[in-house]
Amino acid sequence: MEEAQFASALQACMQDAKGKRKFTQAAELIINFNGIDFAKQDNRLNVDVVLPKGKGRDVKIGVFSDGGQISMEAKNAGFEVFTTADAQRLAGDRKALKEMVKKYEFLADPKMMVVVAKHLGQFLGTRERLPRPIVGAKMADIAERARKSVKLKSKGKYLPVAQCLIGTENMSADDLAENAYAVYDALKSKVGGDFFIRSMYVKLSMGRPVKVGEVKVEAAKVGA
Repeated sequence: MEEAQFASALQACMQDAKGKRKFTQAAELIINFNGIDFAKQDNRLNVDVVLPKGKGRDVKIGVFSDGGQISMEAKNAGFEVFTTADAQRLAGDRKALKEMVKKYEFLADPKMMVVVAKHLGQFLGTRERLPRPIVGAKMADIAERARKSVKLKSKGKYLPVAQCLIGTENMSADDLAENAYAVYDALKSKVGGDFFIRSMYVKLSMGRPVKVGEVKVEAAKVGA
C-alpha cells in the first residue's frame, strides 16, 4: 500500500462529508486484520504511533505532580499541574473528567503514578489516556510526543480490527495520508506484514467509510 492511495481515499471521504457539520470532524483510520487471533496474549495490539503531522487540534498538557522540580518545570513550560488533592477531587467529578480527556494529554512524576492509578486509573485507562511517566527525557520532548501520539490497543472481545484518530477535517488530504501511512506502517511491522491486513478504511466522524485502494490514485504523488 502506498501513501498516495491513502490520500486518494481521504480526498474522496472529505469531499463527501467535509464542512457539513457545525463542529470539526475527526479523521479516522480503520484497519481490519486477517488470520490473527487477538485473544492470544502475544498477538494483542499495544502500539504507540507518533503522527508526523500531529492531530490537527490544540492539545493541552496536564502534569500530575506534588511539587518540586517537576512541578516548577511544568509551570514554566505553561502546562497545568494537578496535585494529589486534584486527583482526589476529579475522581468524584465525572463531568470534569470527560471534558479534560477531550483537551489534555497527561504526564506524571513517577512518584504520582500510584496516586493517579488509585483515583483515576479506571477512567483514564479505558480511554487510553493514562499519563506518561516523566523519565529519561526532557519534559518538553515527552510532552511533544504525547501531543502527536495515538495508541492502538486490543479491546473488548479482541475483534480483529483497530481504529484510531489520524487528524481532523481541517488538515489537508496529504497530511492526513502521511499520518495514516505512519499508523499502517507501524501496525504492519507489529503483525508481520501486509498478508495479515485484510482491508483499510478512512472516514470523517459523520461521514461514510472509504476503502483505501479502491479510489483511483491521482497521477501526482503525495507531497509533490
